[in-house]
Amino acid sequence: MSLVQSARMHGHDPWTYLKDVLTRLPGHLNSRIDELLPHRWQALG
Repeated sequence: MSLVQSARMHGHDPWTYLKDVLTRLPGHLNSRIDELLPHRWQALG
């Protein structure tokens, strides 16, 4: 399943989700990468 479809299934706007994840990814700890998956993701703010 694509990340876009998975984000939709979890009630997230796909573009907001992808923009946030791609912005956070470079500085995100590898050990906490699961936090960025659609079923666990929460927007900052």
